[in-house]
Amino acid sequence: MKKIVVLGAGQVGRTIATDLSNDYDVTSVDLDKNNLEKLKQKPGIKTIQTDLSDSSAIKKVIADADLVIGAVPGFMGFEMVKTVICCGKNIVDISFFNEDIFLLDDLAKQNHVTAVMDCGVAPGMDNIILGYHNKQMKVDFFECLVGGLPVVRTYPYEYKAPFSPIDVIAEYTRPARFVKDGQLVTRPALSDAELIDFPEVGTLEAFNTDGLRSLIRTMKIPDMIERTLRYPGHIALMKVLRETGFFSEEKININGQELKPVDVTARLLFPKWKLVEGEEEFTLMRVTIKGSVKAKKKELIYHLLDRYDTKTATTSMSRTTGYTCAAVARLVVEKWYDRMGISPPEYVGEHEKCFHYVMNYLEERNVSYRVTENEITA
Repeated sequence: MKKIVVLGAGQVGRTIATDLSNDYDVTSVDLDKNNLEKLKQKPGIKTIQTDLSDSSAIKKVIADADLVIGAVPGFMGFEMVKTVICCGKNIVDISFFNEDIFLLDDLAKQNHVTAVMDCGVAPGMDNIILGYHNKQMKVDFFECLVGGLPVVRTYPYEYKAPFSPIDVIAEYTRPARFVKDGQLVTRPALSDAELIDFPEVGTLEAFNTDGLRSLIRTMKIPDMIERTLRYPGHIALMKVLRETGFFSEEKININGQELKPVDVTARLLFPKWKLVEGEEEFTLMRVTIKGSVKAKKKELIYHLLDRYDTKTATTSMSRTTGYTCAAVARLVVEKWYDRMGISPPEYVGEHEKCFHYVMNYLEERNVSYRVTENEITA
């Protein structure tokens, strides 16, 4: 039986490990004992407690792995992936770190490694969808609207995070890049607020975040943008915190101690943003692609509304992110996708069989994308 090591046992990491354990020898690794304890009831999953910021510890736990899954917080992601590649191990990663992943492309090729990055829901599934259609048609426009939100809106944030708050904060501070009329545009995060009605959940506010990531480099499409969705009012609150300095990385001196404000903020926000056990939430995504096939213009819209699974007590963000990652992990470990070097998800989607495999894999787990196709006559 092939061996898969999942680095990180947070909510999404546990979902990935559980899903893959049905067919593979899975080991879950984390420093947090409480995270690992939640997997003890899952038959067939081994657990190892170790510090994943230590490259020597990573090398030890992945020594006999056929595939590695990266599910650590973003600030640890780049060095973790680099270590895995240096060990000659294939990896599928959802760490969403800030560094340029293509800096590791030559290293991955030298070590004969297939490394699929950003393999979640967004970035991730939206890239796979675009990669597929970009091979099928001439794409002129791409937009992704996406957000994960609690069903019950609780003052003051009306938001909960199924992953590290520090990674969410990065969405509010990192400049947002998008493509307009063939030109790269950079705007502040949280900018260009827009209210959008979604029949299933009501009115949400959309704002710019730096979600295109690899697409800016790999896709020559004149108009591309990714926008994050939250309940109305969230943008204003996050702007107040950001402009006051609560998200700053620059250390300040408090009673003789050097502290980063963002570290303090993340620590304070964690209990406020943490989903309590059994709390229901949902993931909403709408991907719009416009272009032409044989001179006929058309529009494709992918709709996703996934909700907390009460039967398995699995969050929708864990399902939509984790199952996408698990599907691609199976493609890689079975050598059905074996491109050497760094692969953003759109490279996976370019392969028709891989695209349909991932879509079917998600559908089997009740993560359903509803597709609407329209002809553009104007």
